[in-house]
Amino acid sequence: MRLSAAEKQEIIKLVDRSELGVNRTLDQLGINKSTFYNWYKAYSDKGSEGLESKRSTRQQWNSIPQTEKNLVVEIALEYTELSPRELSCKLSDTKGIFISESSVYRILKARGLITSPSHILIAAGNEFSQKTCVVHEMWQTDFTYFKILGWGWYYLSTVLDDYSRFIVYWELCKTMKTEDVQRTINRALETAKLPKGFRPKLLSDNGACYIASELKEFLKDKKIKLIHGKPNHPQTQGKIERYHRSMKNVVKLDHYYCPEELEEALSAFVRYYNQDRYHESLGNVTPADVYYGRQEEIFKYRERIKMLTFKRRRQNYLKQKLAS
Repeated sequence: MRLSAAEKQEIIKLVDRSELGVNRTLDQLGINKSTFYNWYKAYSDKGSEGLESKRSTRQQWNSIPQTEKNLVVEIALEYTELSPRELSCKLSDTKGIFISESSVYRILKARGLITSPSHILIAAGNEFSQKTCVVHEMWQTDFTYFKILGWGWYYLSTVLDDYSRFIVYWELCKTMKTEDVQRTINRALETAKLPKGFRPKLLSDNGACYIASELKEFLKDKKIKLIHGKPNHPQTQGKIERYHRSMKNVVKLDHYYCPEELEEALSAFVRYYNQDRYHESLGNVTPADVYYGRQEEIFKYRERIKMLTFKRRRQNYLKQKLAS
């Protein structure tokens, strides 16, 4: 265990005042005799400053150059909403440099740029038990609500692809009725442009609009199988629940005075969520990357960037070593 300078100084004083003698006192404290005398000499020569732990000055071949550390800070200040994990991915994808999430965290913490999260996202456990394997195998749909000042309550209907977490379609509705669900599903089918004869399953909760006989007939006509989540168990629709939570944490930071303002904010968030937000459970690619089948190419590119970064650092290290 590494002791601080203050702790070493306190031990020196304790041994000095002890009536048991140096050897017996050190034995009871579990401190090696030579270690103690090294401390004692350093303290005698330089005071408490001599007790400070000496960090190795030897440069490791994989040390991150200062220019790359500065780049981490620069990108973090430009994209303040990104976590160290997301910044690590962005550096690989846009700057061609691999710096691990933990290294990004340490660099930012040393500069005082790490803060606690302002909100807690819904836990990732207890999702729908039957995992999907391809895009459009299953969609999740749900409503959430917003209050617009002077206009009252409005309801956001969203269709999310279960496999990629891509927002296929969303619509701000004045009501939360079966016809709103039907219209949302119709437009999602038009937007998705599915292969002929291919239809996703649809997962929803047990809200009145989702268990209505009219919706069952509508979906039967569309050849879509409807699955209801377990009652009083919103984690079954965990992906869309987490999406709504993440979205509201951003969108509800502002007040809206007409539906058009809210729709503009929702559109901006959906665009960011689909196209730019690195999703940890997707291997740190975006929903759009998975939806459009780009993820494997991105994984290969990042692995190549990682190898090239290590190779470059090692070459620079050897050059410096030969020059010295």
